[in-house]
Amino acid sequence: MIDNLKKILNEDQDPKAIEKISAKLENILMANEAVGYIAVQKKPAVTIFPDSIVVTNKRIILCKPKNLGLSMEFIDYDWTDLAGTFVKEGILGSDFTFTTLSDITQTVDYLPKNQARKLYTYAKEQLDKLKNPVIIPVVEPIDIQKPESHQEVFVEEVKPEEITHFAEIMPSNTDIIKDTEVEAPIVEEKGIAHLSQDELFAKLQNYKKLLDNGLILQGEYDKLKAEILRYL
Repeated sequence: MIDNLKKILNEDQDPKAIEKISAKLENILMANEAVGYIAVQKKPAVTIFPDSIVVTNKRIILCKPKNLGLSMEFIDYDWTDLAGTFVKEGILGSDFTFTTLSDITQTVDYLPKNQARKLYTYAKEQLDKLKNPVIIPVVEPIDIQKPESHQEVFVEEVKPEEITHFAEIMPSNTDIIKDTEVEAPIVEEKGIAHLSQDELFAKLQNYKKLLDNGLILQGEYDKLKAEILRYL
């Protein structure tokens, strides 16, 4: 683990203290947890067992030696529990302080200034990530399916019958009188009484055809019909 920390450590840290802390950290680090920086306390007097602070991508850990260095006390706080971090620089070193959302304050004093600044920078970056998370859009895979086969429906086009002569659909007045045997009602009044019942009924049907074809008006048909019904 020491080899992995060489990139983030500097010459101000006590190598023996880093070695002891690293050995202890191997047993408490969680999955996908990476150490970002370790700061070691450096008091003016000779300190055999200094305190230290470890920051990872998941939490901040206070490391305090106990029992003449035979054991180590770890106090950790998740970044989500922190309210803020502070650095106060003095003549003999810097104090690194952080507060939690539950109003707990922790301070480690006599830290070298450059170590305290790196702690502060790393802590700010982690807190900023929590406040402004990077949202990675989820792109759903496009399901490309073959278009469903549709049964084609063929509609037979019926062509209208070709009309070569307009007279085929519009007979002349002469044809109308000839086919339907419709003569002027006033003239027929003399001869209609001599027609049989079947002939009268046939005339009535012819008048109806003329009305349906639009060749006579409703009033004319009613008049002709009335004349026929007089003899039926």
